[in-house]
Amino acid sequence: MSDAEWAAVRDLLPVPGWLAGRGERPEGYCHRQMIDAVRYLVDNGIKWRDAVGLPALAAGACLLRPLADAGCVAELHDRLREAVRDAEGRDREPSAAVIDSQSVKADATVALTSRGYDAGKKINGRKRHLLTDTLGLLLAVLVTPASTTDRDAARLLLPAARGRFGRLARVWADGGYTGHLVDWSGTQLGVVLDIVRRSDDIRGFQVLPRRWVVGRSFAWCLRS
Repeated sequence: MSDAEWAAVRDLLPVPGWLAGRGERPEGYCHRQMIDAVRYLVDNGIKWRDAVGLPALAAGACLLRPLADAGCVAELHDRLREAVRDAEGRDREPSAAVIDSQSVKADATVALTSRGYDAGKKINGRKRHLLTDTLGLLLAVLVTPASTTDRDAARLLLPAARGRFGRLARVWADGGYTGHLVDWSGTQLGVVLDIVRRSDDIRGFQVLPRRWVVGRSFAWCLRS
């Protein structure tokens, strides 16, 4: 991490017990090194074993797992998103969002209880559902078996997001979210679900208003 990145992260991390006078055993690596190791793994996969000068990943995992359970990782993500929105001249809390899903093949080691078959995409695996702001920054994530319909997943994703973001008033989506979900979203959540349809006259790839933003977010995820 750069010094500026570390400054944004440092205040969220707990003070080690041995520094706080609680008598715990001193850690073998500093927190900055451990987070660097985990970031390297996320970006490069198993190649972290070949990294020179990075601590063992196990040390980073021992730090991050309790932090994730305590909500610190999500808090850090929210702070970074707010900082980006500030820099773009936006309100820290979004009033509009974009929702979509992506089915991905699951490895043979993935249990049958958490996978399913997406008949439309002909994919056996899982489906990730993203809700992003209009900049493509994550607001909420849900992972389901690929057999789960977009509408059913949205009934879980949208209420959770509406509870966290009080200004959320409009969500753009594709044709997979049509039907009863549109009325339910308006009456139960006070959120307008705006369906952006693809013209039947268009052949091949077409960039669609609003919908392209969440598609780019999926592409960002696939880079790592």
